[in-house]
Amino acid sequence: MAGFGDFSGYNRPYGLDPNRETNDLYDTRYQQIYGYHTPVTEEFQGPPLVMDDVSEEDNNAYITTAISVASLITENLLSHPFIVLRRQCQVHNGLKNYHIVPYTLLPVVARLHRRQDVTTLWKGIGSTCIVKGLNLAVEDVVSKGTGWPKDIGKCDSVVQFLQHITLKSVSLAIITPFYSASLVETVQSDIASDKPAILDVFREGFMRILEWGTPSRGRMLPIWAIVFPTVSLGITKYIAHITFKKITEKVLRFQQRHRHELSDSYNVNYSKTSNPLIEDISLKANIISFIAMEIIFYPVETIIHRLHIQGTRTIVDNLDTGTSVIPILTGYEGFMDCYNSTIAKEGVSGLYKGFGALVLQLAAHLAIIKLTTLVVSEVSNLLKPAKSPTSDDSIPSQKYLFN
Repeated sequence: MAGFGDFSGYNRPYGLDPNRETNDLYDTRYQQIYGYHTPVTEEFQGPPLVMDDVSEEDNNAYITTAISVASLITENLLSHPFIVLRRQCQVHNGLKNYHIVPYTLLPVVARLHRRQDVTTLWKGIGSTCIVKGLNLAVEDVVSKGTGWPKDIGKCDSVVQFLQHITLKSVSLAIITPFYSASLVETVQSDIASDKPAILDVFREGFMRILEWGTPSRGRMLPIWAIVFPTVSLGITKYIAHITFKKITEKVLRFQQRHRHELSDSYNVNYSKTSNPLIEDISLKANIISFIAMEIIFYPVETIIHRLHIQGTRTIVDNLDTGTSVIPILTGYEGFMDCYNSTIAKEGVSGLYKGFGALVLQLAAHLAIIKLTTLVVSEVSNLLKPAKSPTSDDSIPSQKYLFN
């Protein structure tokens, strides 16, 4: 079907072309409204975009970038108090109140703050950041030394994907002793133990490495018995995350394309990767996948944390009352023994101790992202230049020429 040419400057009148016949319904409508024909050139590709669309794309790009930064900061810093709460619940095998729902934690947190200072839920933040930075450094060194791809996006074959997974496994195995030391710092009570120095995580981590065989400290498990389940959890969670993210991206793209096809603003160039909507979809899929993985692997994380903390003589805050402390005394022989003992003594719900803290963490995460979106959107609208008036008031100032 014949159509229109370039309407990006539709305020400029088109001259009458006597050599062309009005053989199109849209051209006839244009003639009836404005009194002259339109030059019929190329096949109609869809309604033309105007400057409002460019501004909208820039606005979406700003929002996407702001959400990425806010999500990164929230995941690594602002979520730490909730991580402390959930870990304390997870390792406390004698906890009577499982805190599976969020509201049971609120009075306990209030008592903790009255009895201790405001930093009680920020303990171990330094060592946690150090371990995350150490993980990135180890991955970079191993990648440069072996040539294995560090980013999943650079894997163009099955061999490269396996190399990437191997790199992740090696990095997790190397940092496991330091992760154990960091875990102890995040769960131990401030009023029952001395506050660790910023670099104590390295000292404790190297001590766990030196005690590779049977450790000399009570019922502490040898580090080799903890490395395998820790690496298995990390790799399984990582593969599940990227798989679920890909599936979510496809679903969101299908929904977005379907909405565009039903609207007047559908554009054949929508599927291009340069479209800012692609980045927005990828970000949404990453957040959804992150939430799903935290929920699915929570019971396994509970068991792993109990293995890490065993034999470390750690004293944690009693989250039944919030006013006392209690030592962690366990004697698990391995992963399956910990699982069977937990099920037998605490029930299946024992694997979900502290789940309410995870709910609070995810709720705070989504709230910060939503707040960031609103703020950036409002600021972008305020800074957007005012629309200039059209030179001909008789031509309707619409986003598209025809509705």
